Amino acid sequence: MTTLPSSSVRSPVKGSNRASLLPLEDGDHLDQKTFHDRYEAMPEDTRAELIGGIVFMPSPLMRPHGRMHVVVIDWLSRYEDATPGAETYDNATAILDDQNEPQPDVCLLIIPPGKGQTRDQDEYIAGPPELIIEVASSSTSIDLHRKRDEYEKVGVKEYAVIALNEGRVYWWVLRNGRYEDLPRGSDGILRSEVFPGLWLDPEALLRLDKQRVRAVLQQGLASPEHAAFVQWLATP
Repeated sequence: MTTLPSSSVRSPVKGSNRASLLPLEDGDHLDQKTFHDRYEAMPEDTRAELIGGIVFMPSPLMRPHGRMHVVVIDWLSRYEDATPGAETYDNATAILDDQNEPQPDVCLLIIPPGKGQTRDQDEYIAGPPELIIEVASSSTSIDLHRKRDEYEKVGVKEYAVIALNEGRVYWWVLRNGRYEDLPRGSDGILRSEVFPGLWLDPEALLRLDKQRVRAVLQQGLASPEHAAFVQWLATP
């Protein structure tokens, strides 16, 4: 799995420029360029996001968040292994527009030129990822509302929130510029419309049942829709 540098690994701002930059503070109202320059000048262990022109500096991540993150990465990494041209990124900064520079927990991109929505910008992701996933506990309100609105506006095709406190998985798909709930199948399985074969049993995910999550994904990877998607990704 290829991973772009996250915003916790930032290139240095040289000389007096760094010293002259104000530190980021939670709640600052900034444009993306000003935020980015100040963020790169912050200490390496700083984590911050710009959502709708407002700076958010998340609380430290707790054990349930970390454990869920592992299961999500395992699921998406297995999809990536079976889908050349799709790539998973862990906590990588995404420059979306002049008001948004989030650091999603996980995102999945379509990489072949002319087929995906993102590009490389100084080793950062630029443009809206096809799929963003957030693991939410203390950040649930932001993830379900402000981030959802901004991701919808900039064109993130699918957005999922794993709300730990609610014990619920939200998954939206962008249709005609608006998010709609991704419907479950009659078997309760969520099936991505942007990444064919990316199937999820949300209840298994919430109980951290990796074997069940992997088994359902394997069913998706065996589908004709996934085979067709892999062929499309490989076509020049």
